[in-house]
Amino acid sequence: MSPIAAGVTGNNPALNIGIFAAFVLITLVVVFRASRNTKTAADYYAAGRSFTGPQNGVAISGDYLSAASFLGIAGAIALNGYDGFLYSIGFLVAWLVALLLVAELLRNTGKYTMGDVLAFRMRQRPVRAAAATSTLVVSFFYLLAQMAGAGGLVALLLGVTNKAGQAVVIAVVGVIMIVYVLVGGMKGTTWVQIIKAALLITGALAMTIWVLARFGFNLSELLGGAVDANTKAGAKVLEPGLQYGATGTSKLDFLSLGLALVLGTAGLPHILMRFYTVPTAKEARRSVVWAIWLIGIFYLFTLVLGYGAGAIVGPDAIRAAPGKGNSAAPLLAQALGGPVLLGLIAAVAFATILAVVAGLTITASASFAHDIYANVIKKGELSDKNAEVRVARITAVVIGIVAIVGGIVANGQNVAFLVALAFAVAASANLPTILYSLFWKRFNTQGALWSTYGGLAISIVLIVFSPAVSGKPSTASTPSMISGVDFHWFPLENPGIVSIPLAFLLGWLGTVLSKERSGPKYAEMEVRALTGAGAEKAVEH
Repeated sequence: MSPIAAGVTGNNPALNIGIFAAFVLITLVVVFRASRNTKTAADYYAAGRSFTGPQNGVAISGDYLSAASFLGIAGAIALNGYDGFLYSIGFLVAWLVALLLVAELLRNTGKYTMGDVLAFRMRQRPVRAAAATSTLVVSFFYLLAQMAGAGGLVALLLGVTNKAGQAVVIAVVGVIMIVYVLVGGMKGTTWVQIIKAALLITGALAMTIWVLARFGFNLSELLGGAVDANTKAGAKVLEPGLQYGATGTSKLDFLSLGLALVLGTAGLPHILMRFYTVPTAKEARRSVVWAIWLIGIFYLFTLVLGYGAGAIVGPDAIRAAPGKGNSAAPLLAQALGGPVLLGLIAAVAFATILAVVAGLTITASASFAHDIYANVIKKGELSDKNAEVRVARITAVVIGIVAIVGGIVANGQNVAFLVALAFAVAASANLPTILYSLFWKRFNTQGALWSTYGGLAISIVLIVFSPAVSGKPSTASTPSMISGVDFHWFPLENPGIVSIPLAFLLGWLGTVLSKERSGPKYAEMEVRALTGAGAEKAVEH
């Protein structure tokens, strides 16, 4: 048995649990303190709009730098080299779309959720129902990825190799996440994300310096070490095409993946909701600038960590470890600093998962309570002003239970790959509707419903019948979710290249086939979106 493999089972589970428990206790204290001011819907959903741009920018980076960023991308680079780093590039470039097209305009026209923006100039009830449905589905896909990351970490750190044991710990992660959301609301969740972002970036920086020091701070030596350690691929880990260049289909799959990553961020509900936690559109813009810097720096660290794991741990040891590619960063920490560094990095990874699932859960529960319960079922007429928040909390519990079950099913999948599917659904179901709503005067209710439901249905059907779900062997670098069966007919693993253009087309077609017009409301929305005039009054009342 190799030293690394021995280390996986010989590390100190008690130390790992102790460090993680310390993080949970500290953040729970923060959440309880934040909860003292959580009384109204604005407090619960938008943290009372009390965060500054820099604070929200750090929180956004904490929300965005998920298990996919830390575990999945490091593993993808360690195993597939250059092609793995393309995830980082796609995730980062996506923020330019969010900054230039969405952030400020969304903050000016919305209140709490994406449904607020879409319903501004259209028929309230059907559009809000569609927005809430899309938000719940995208959040579910993203939650699957985080829970899968939790399962892989547990297997690695605690030596829990049986699925039943991993399922128990996934359930524990889910329960802690539910507590964060129920008690702290958006304010508590935001502080957890700020703490987590600071820990994650600091931990990645420390490991990056450590790895570079092992190679004399010479990047060429590091890359050479990764080439030497990869006996199968060799120098191909430095070239494009190792994962996506073998066939015409795999090249098309890469284009599809890139399209989903670049366009998906601007349609992610839990990211969009963060723009409402700041007092002004200017602060929303500052938030995104801060987030871009922090996220960009972190993704440079992942390049070193990924190739460092490939060089120091080796791809064979990573593939053999519980969690496979998701284990690259923790295994690298163990190789560099032994059980103590492994425990610290594991705690950071757990913190990453907890913070992101908390953000996703509050977004999904807010969308259901605000859009479905308050505006569709109750038609905006609530006799009890606290009823909406109460429904949101109940919904958070239900979503948490669903996430736990889904995470158990998805356990073992590469989390970066799963997140890419969530991005494809977000880019297909949400982005066309948001952009049409903000920029196309003729866009109407039928167009919004066609693009949202159409994009959602097409992307999910293509995912279900793709190699991502069935048809690939368990030995593949990203095996199918269901092994031993093959019912796929769509050749690409990511549906973005088909589903995103079709969603835009459906939005256009639904609009031109409808006689509904909303010119005056669009004019009002355009002025508000571009200038912010009237936005604050609308937000508060």
